[in-house]
Amino acid sequence: MPVSRIIPDLKSTSLGPAKAFYTQVLGLQVVMDHGWIVTLADPERPHVQLSLMTHDATAPVVPVASIQVDDVEASYQAARAAGAEIVHELTEEPWGVRRFFVRDPDGHVINILAHD
Repeated sequence: MPVSRIIPDLKSTSLGPAKAFYTQVLGLQVVMDHGWIVTLADPERPHVQLSLMTHDATAPVVPVASIQVDDVEASYQAARAAGAEIVHELTEEPWGVRRFFVRDPDGHVINILAHD
């Protein structure tokens, strides 16, 4: 289950000002904008990313981080075997990811995903 990237997800009540802050203060660029989630990246190192979210389009909560893995099915099975709480079941999303949300032992909700 190799991890290929980890992206912090920040809950935002106002995406416009938040986008402006991170682009102006840190020089990040918008690389994805679905209206409810915006992902920004460093133009020199595109794997350095941050997501801002007002809500999640299909899940009940905004996760604190998104972790991309090579095999999301194996990660899902490992989470279930560990007895972890699955907050959002393994789902094929219309924007091209397969993902699930799991709660860690400290109560943080993590989005574990793989791109199709």
